[in-house]
Parts: sequence; structure tokens; C-alpha cells
Amino acid sequence: MEWMDRSWLTIQQEFSDLGSPEDITRIVLRLLVAVVLGGMLGYERESVGASAGLRTHMLVSLGAALFVLIPLQAGMEISDLSRVLQGVTAGIGFIGAGAILKHTKHDDIKGVTTAASVWLTAAIGIAAGMGREATAVLSALFALAILALLRLTPKKELIPANAERLSAEGRSEATEKAE
Repeated sequence: MEWMDRSWLTIQQEFSDLGSPEDITRIVLRLLVAVVLGGMLGYERESVGASAGLRTHMLVSLGAALFVLIPLQAGMEISDLSRVLQGVTAGIGFIGAGAILKHTKHDDIKGVTTAASVWLTAAIGIAAGMGREATAVLSALFALAILALLRLTPKKELIPANAERLSAEGRSEATEKAE
């Protein structure tokens, strides 16, 4: 029986980082806010057929929140947290880069908005993880407004910088062929 008691004590010690009911509530709330807000942005991206959708945004937000929650629970000073934030930001950059695709046939670049939304979702997760839930909610609402409302504005056809030269070359080639 002594073995069982020691095992149970070890299990209790391993889960002691949760501490009081207040700590548990705080952690659950922060993670839940991160997941819900990431899900809202992910749902919007998925509804337009973007490469990173609901699950990706939820996981990015949850992961970012967790990356700041763990050091804070371990007693890291907020001033020292900047190194963690730099690592999260760099890591999210790789995920965002994976969302950007260049279609060489038309020189179209797709996925920049999704990459930006993944990056912003990480920032929202960080805010939630640090206990700045109001900032996270406000940022998510701004992001949703930008993604949903600005999609309604007409897109401007971008003209390449060398379009005039290409057009002139095309006219001269057509003139030569006609002669």
C-alpha cells in the first residue's frame, strides 16, 4: 500500500501547478478565450476557402496563450517574457509563410491575408494568455471587421511596374508582324 500512496502523492505533486480554484479558473478562462477568439477568426477564413481555417487558428491561438502562460506560472518576470514572445512570433512566421502561395502562371500571390490573420491570431492568443482578455476580444473584433467588411470593397486591379514597357513591346511586335 505504501507504493500506491507514494504514487498518488507523486501524481498530486505533478498537478500542483494548478493550485487553488482561483488559479484553475484563471487558466481555464485564458485558454478558453484564446480558443474562442482564434475560432472566430478561423471560421471567417474557412468560410472564404482560405488555406488556414478554423482548426489552425484555434490551435495557433491556444498555443500562443500556452507559451506565455507556462513561463508566467513558473514565476518568470514579465520583463523576461520578451524572449518567449520573440520565439512565438518567429515560429508563427513559418506557419504564415506556408499559407502564402505564388501562382507562377499569372504571378498571383495568394494567402497573404490568411498569413496575416494567423499572425494576428497568435498575438490575440498571447494577449489572452497574459490575462489581457479585453485587449484580445477588442483585437479579434477589429480583425473580424477588417476581414469581413473590407472584403465587400471592390478590388483594384494592380498594374505591374513594367506594364507600359510590355505594352509598348507588344505593340511594336504586332506592328512588325503586320508589315
